[in-house]
Amino acid sequence: MNIILICLALALIAGLLMSRLAKLVKLPAVTAYLVAGLILGPFLLGRLGVPGLGFNTLEDVEALKIISQVALGFIAFAIGNEFRLAQLKSMGKQAIVIGILQAVITTALVDVALIGLHMIKPDLISIPAAITLGAIAAATAPAATLMVVRQYKADGPLTKLLLMVVAIDDAVGLVLFSASFGIASALERGSVSVVNVVLEPVLEIVLSLVLGAIAGVCLHWLERFYHSRSKRMSVSIAFVLLTVGISMIEFEVGGVSCCFSLLLVCMMMGTVFCNICPTSEELMDRVDRWTAPISILFFVLSGAELNLKILKNPAVLLIGLVYIVARSAGKIYGAYVSCAMTHCNEKITKHLGITLLPQAGVALGMAMTATNLSDGSVIRNVVLLSVLVYELVGPTLTKRSLIAAGEIKPEGRTSARTHNKPLEVLHKITKH
Repeated sequence: MNIILICLALALIAGLLMSRLAKLVKLPAVTAYLVAGLILGPFLLGRLGVPGLGFNTLEDVEALKIISQVALGFIAFAIGNEFRLAQLKSMGKQAIVIGILQAVITTALVDVALIGLHMIKPDLISIPAAITLGAIAAATAPAATLMVVRQYKADGPLTKLLLMVVAIDDAVGLVLFSASFGIASALERGSVSVVNVVLEPVLEIVLSLVLGAIAGVCLHWLERFYHSRSKRMSVSIAFVLLTVGISMIEFEVGGVSCCFSLLLVCMMMGTVFCNICPTSEELMDRVDRWTAPISILFFVLSGAELNLKILKNPAVLLIGLVYIVARSAGKIYGAYVSCAMTHCNEKITKHLGITLLPQAGVALGMAMTATNLSDGSVIRNVVLLSVLVYELVGPTLTKRSLIAAGEIKPEGRTSARTHNKPLEVLHKITKH
């Protein structure tokens, strides 16, 4: 236990120190946290085998998965706060059309590219693996996007639409993956299961939305009994932890596998809560501040679990290159087409696609499910490679797009220390 605490403390400190270096070269803090994780991971400092100095094995990182799950829960809860009725009325239709269309176009382009690669080199990748990777390509990482928005206090039409599209993208990606994975499994078995392809993904979405809605109503009902800000914040944190725990439950009903999507459950809870609680915005702000260290640990651990061994495999590098190029083209072109169809302004149409490139936890979870296929290891390695590239480059591209759209103000030298000086002077005056 003491070694785990030392590792977590070192991970947090390393992430914070690396963020100072990243600021010098104007990189987002998210990238700094990921690099800190790589340095502390089992392929660099972790290889020294010194207890407490980094993570010695990937299993050590996996053992701390609960921290990542909790962080994702709070991130999803915060994104749910963006679905306020006023915003849904003004941007809801655009967000839904863009969220669905860009995901479908991305999946189609990656499918075509990888199936074309199969036609050229059949031994390199199978059709089922190509179809599965196409569906995984639709997933976008909400965590990195939200962290960039928070760090630079981005605000404007593009930022608001981006957070809504990222949230919708998770549900669309889940349906696309479940359908594609069902077809891929059928191609290997020689039989199609309607339950796996249609029923289970739809059921997962419905169950997640219902559970999230109930949790949001219950949270509002309970927090009304408390007037202290700290106690109301504690109730909110308890509910996020509760929904994360319940979201991990899996069960069967009549031979049909039932489970929940952690991101959808927590997003729905945040959406319902922010629309029925008049003081939700102030409360959400307090929860965000409390969860800042957990978010840093999430990205450091994400960097530590990136497997650098995949860089030695030429086949994975080739498939990964095709996957990354096709996915990037799909996200950028898909967003451009869908924005044009929904009559978005020029800045949104031009820059939204690039902000949708980050990919991480959701894609890795899908890749883990796909390991049941004969080419499952290839799928996982390709996704690991793409996560390595997108997580290191994606946040910077997101930042640049938001700057180009005029939604990030030039960085100043504001400091909490200097900000608090007037309060200190006032305190001294009143004391004397």
